[in-house]
Amino acid sequence: MDLEEQIYTRKSCRNYVDDEIDLTIIDDFMNSTKQLNEDINYRYEILKLDEVNNRARFSAPYYLAIYTDKKENYMDMGFIFEQLCLYLQGIDIGNCWVGLASPKKKNSDFVISISFGKSDNMTRDLSQFKRKSLSEISDAEDERLIPAQLAPSAINQQPWYFKHTDDGFDVYKVKHNIIKRQFVKKWNEIDVGIALAHMYVANEDTFEFYKKANFENINGHIYAGSIKI
Repeated sequence: MDLEEQIYTRKSCRNYVDDEIDLTIIDDFMNSTKQLNEDINYRYEILKLDEVNNRARFSAPYYLAIYTDKKENYMDMGFIFEQLCLYLQGIDIGNCWVGLASPKKKNSDFVISISFGKSDNMTRDLSQFKRKSLSEISDAEDERLIPAQLAPSAINQQPWYFKHTDDGFDVYKVKHNIIKRQFVKKWNEIDVGIALAHMYVANEDTFEFYKKANFENINGHIYAGSIKI
């Protein structure tokens, strides 16, 4: 399957049918995902709706709960599990990142959930995406950034910014004011990871993530890392 094709049609799915899914496909795919940092610890579990405290305005038959032991890993969680989201869409399983659903069984390592299930309303065409322009997410308009431009984010904030380098981009996250930070919380880190996952999927053979010791400080932004593509 070409995961890149899914970037241009993916829709955060909020309408599901209650059909059973062969859940072994998730473990099989997760064995092949790429990580930004190979040394992080994380895990996931699949839950049914009755095992979840769901405060979202929609519900799904299944939820994937993501866990990791350090806040520094949140960007990696977005990066890793957005690959899964694209894969699931490619096999006709709708999905959506859900910040308002959590396991009923409390765990301090819990980060975020992804709802998923069979659906007949899970794709769209490019004209239906509501996103910032390329010039708003970068220091210069560049069509290579369209995959990142189309990435989903909490309340559609799109909190990423790309600065051109000789072989790719320095990546920044938007620094929100204190009120907005309290609302979006850890989601910004996850969202930047999701955008980077799209850049990886679109540049699988050349993508490389690294962190610089010296980088340009940009007012209102926080350096997140650099990519080669």
